[in-house]
Amino acid sequence: MIEKLSLYFSYPFVRYALIVGVLIALCSSLLGVTLVLKRFSFIGDGLSHVAFGAMAIASVLKIANTTLIILPVTVLCAVLLLRTGQNTRIKGDAAIAMISVGALAFGYLLMHLFSTSPNLAGDVCSTLFGSTSFVTLTQQDVWLCVGLSVVILAIFVLLYHKIFDVTFDENFARAVGTRADTYNLLIAVIIALIIVLALNLVGSLLVSALVIFPALSAMRVFKSFKSVTICSAVLSVCCAVTGILISIMAGTPVGATIVAVDVAAFGIFCLVGR
Repeated sequence: MIEKLSLYFSYPFVRYALIVGVLIALCSSLLGVTLVLKRFSFIGDGLSHVAFGAMAIASVLKIANTTLIILPVTVLCAVLLLRTGQNTRIKGDAAIAMISVGALAFGYLLMHLFSTSPNLAGDVCSTLFGSTSFVTLTQQDVWLCVGLSVVILAIFVLLYHKIFDVTFDENFARAVGTRADTYNLLIAVIIALIIVLALNLVGSLLVSALVIFPALSAMRVFKSFKSVTICSAVLSVCCAVTGILISIMAGTPVGATIVAVDVAAFGIFCLVGR
């Protein structure tokens, strides 16, 4: 087994996948605690569907670097979701459902009408559930992931106390002068960035699991915000590394394997919490 792993790690794209997987897992777990506590967990699911629609548009336009389309569209929809969710006529969960389902449907429709590949089913499956191999990751993707991850981690560390205030008591935060709307907007934009980073590795349908499962698992055992956040980050990274290694050894899809490990970890933490 060690010899087989050594052989695989001699290939650059395997090392790229491991680096990207660890960084994505770390960033998504940090904001996942805030989203779960604010009862806004499905924003990741909604934005991932939006990213799928944007990727379909990029494929139709034959744009080589799809991130140029996916990133601004996803960030724009994150802002739109936040604004629409504050509307008294359209609640947050309804806004997420409306935008996510619409983007998913239009994305698939565009890929069907303007198919650029004879294997349409394979393209859609790879986009929804992640790539079946690591070959699609390039050095450019890794550097983009590293740069955005550093920015996300720096923002979280510097604004930790403000995020804490907005998460637990938004009304009190406003009362003491904290611009809660600004920090909510910042959280939505960061989640959009994480979704875009994770799209190639995990897929648009599975990416929200990286945000939700580590946070829920940590909450089964720990009670304070700080301890839950730290545990969530450590657990998410361990699950990502384990999932990638299992995927290498067993030849299973990367995204589905990582999520399966997250689900197993959640079950273990539930037993420990009891």
